[in-house]
This record gives sequence, C-alpha cells and structure tokens, in this order.
Amino acid sequence: MSDGVFIISARRSRTLLLILLRNLFTLILTTSTSKLWHTAFPKMAEGRGNRQHPRNLQGVLQMAVEAGSASDGPAPPEPMTQERLEFLRGALAEVCKGQMDEVEQMKQCLDVLNRDERREGEEEEEEEEEDEREEALEMLSELCENLDNARDLMKLGGLDLCMSRCLCHSEAGIRWRAAQLIASCAQNMPEVQFYLLNQGALLTLLQLTDHDANSTVRVKALYAVSCLVREQDVGLRDFLSHDGFSVLMRGMQSDSEKLRTKSAFLLLNLLSSHPEHKDTVLSMGMVQQLVSVLRSPHSSVHEHVLGALCCLVEDSPRGVSDCRDPSLGLEELLNQRVQDLRGQEESQEELEFCERLRVACFQGQRLEDSGMDR
Repeated sequence: MSDGVFIISARRSRTLLLILLRNLFTLILTTSTSKLWHTAFPKMAEGRGNRQHPRNLQGVLQMAVEAGSASDGPAPPEPMTQERLEFLRGALAEVCKGQMDEVEQMKQCLDVLNRDERREGEEEEEEEEEDEREEALEMLSELCENLDNARDLMKLGGLDLCMSRCLCHSEAGIRWRAAQLIASCAQNMPEVQFYLLNQGALLTLLQLTDHDANSTVRVKALYAVSCLVREQDVGLRDFLSHDGFSVLMRGMQSDSEKLRTKSAFLLLNLLSSHPEHKDTVLSMGMVQQLVSVLRSPHSSVHEHVLGALCCLVEDSPRGVSDCRDPSLGLEELLNQRVQDLRGQEESQEELEFCERLRVACFQGQRLEDSGMDR
C-alpha cells in the first residue's frame, strides 16, 4: 500500500475482502452514517454533495480498512440511507460473484483433466493436451490455497479425479503436480484430510515417495504425505499401518538431496510430536541408518538427522545403548563434527544437537567406566 493506493491480486484477495466487508457491514450497522464518513473519509465528508462511492473491489478494500480503523468517538445517531444500503449490497454481490468465478475456473480445470486422452500417433496434439493438464493442475493448486476452494474442489469430485487419473499418470509432470494439488488442499484442512485418508490417498503417496522413478514426483508426494500426517492423529495411524517410517528411512538414503532432507525433517517432526513411537523406530535399526547418513558428505540433512537422534535417546535407555555401539564410532564422529562446526554461526543448531548427543550418550558412559575401574 502506497499513498492510499492498494495493489493486490484479485484472486488472492477474495477471502480478505469477505472478512473486511463483513467488518464494514458491522461497523456501518452500529455506527451513524455521519460518523462513518467523517472519520473514514474526512475530505469526502466536507463536501458530501460531491462524494463518490468506491467503484471497484480495490476501492471497497480501501474503504473497509480505513473505516475499520476509524475512531470510536461519540456521534449522533443517523438512519442508514437507501443509497448506502444499495451500495453495500452491490459491493458484497461483486465479491460473491468473484468467489463464484473461482468455482467456475475450477470446473473448467476439471473438464480439462477429465478429457479422454488421444491415441498414440497424434504426438503434437498429445503434447498440447499434456501442457493443458499441467496448467490446469497448477491453476487448481493456486486456487486451493484458499481453504474454501479446497473444500469446493472436494465437493466437485476434483480430488477423486486427481487420485484416479493424475497420480498414476504416465507423465511425471502430471504426477508431481497432482501430488502438489493434494498437498495444497490437505494442509490445515481436517475435512479434506479425512476425505483423502478415507479414499486411500496416503498409501498411494507413500508408494510414489518410495518407488517413483522421477525425483520431483517423490519429493512432492512426500510433501503431500507430510500434509496428511503432521498434527493429524488419524493420518499418523494410517502412516504407521503402511510402515511409513521405513519409507522415510529409505528416503534418507536416496540420491535426491531434497528427498533426503525432507524425509529427515518429517522424521524429526514426528518423533518430536509423538515420542511414544520411539520404540517402533528403534526396532527398525534407525540409529544405525541415521549414523550412516551422518557419514555421507556434509549437507543440510545432517541437522535433521542429529535432531532425530536426540529424540531417540531422550528418556530411552535402548536409544542410548544403540548409539553407544562401538561399531558405529558415533562418539568419534560427534567429536570431529563439533570441531568442524565451532565458530560457524549458521550451524549453531546442528552444533547444539551434537553437544546434546555427546552428553546423553557418552558423558555418562565415561563416568560408569571410571566407577568400574575403581
């Protein structure tokens, strides 16, 4: 906002406008017309015979913000004029029309995704249709950043179409965009999460994460998995029933740096939020796998791996015992890593994880050994 001019995206401003207009309606219904115009638009109020109402959504947004910040000083009561009522009805109708326009856009995207694919041999037309499908999925992902649109897409059957025709598509560009769309719809939206889980989306996404030949598909599928299981107890139970921790373990051994990092991050998040599953993870030999990742060339994934190890040893004798296994050489590795990271401000958190692991696993061991010598 600069010099009273609002520059916003109409597509992304619908929800904000609805909220602001509701506030504006409340303000106007509880405030005299005279007070509203004198506080929100003092220059207009000076010459009320010549005042002009906002002509578009940008003007409505500006009026809503300025009116919402108006002072609360006393003002004589004054009835709502017919002119004001008509203006407000028109403004709200325009915003609601914008929301309907987005629903129509989603329907058009679904029509594109629902078309029968051309038979082999029509390569040029087939390539154009693939581009159209990719654009449709990208448009849907953008629209469904609005939670109301995500719910509407579910009701329109768009998520079913995405799972049945797009996640299993032969083209990787369609598959990863479909996974991205599911992630956009599922994040922070329990209603959509439950629907996707009931439709078996999580198993499909885990299989893509584990086996797809395209690294981008695997990364996007894991992102969608994360949106279905983080802070979602039903999703976590589904994740456990499909051996999801093993998928994360294999993801951390991938050739893809992004997949390794995101797998380690999700593991750290789940262990931090649900320490009751530590024994399950330890029984898989996770400590040994994580230490082997630490021996790979240093990268951002190491911070998350060290954090996960800290979770596994906290209040867990078995986790500590696994880390003390002499064949792992973890103490020596941590000592060297501490030396390498000291003085590097950007690696402070990783350094703290190293120190915590050394104290939890090896400081007590030295005390125990010295006691036995005596």
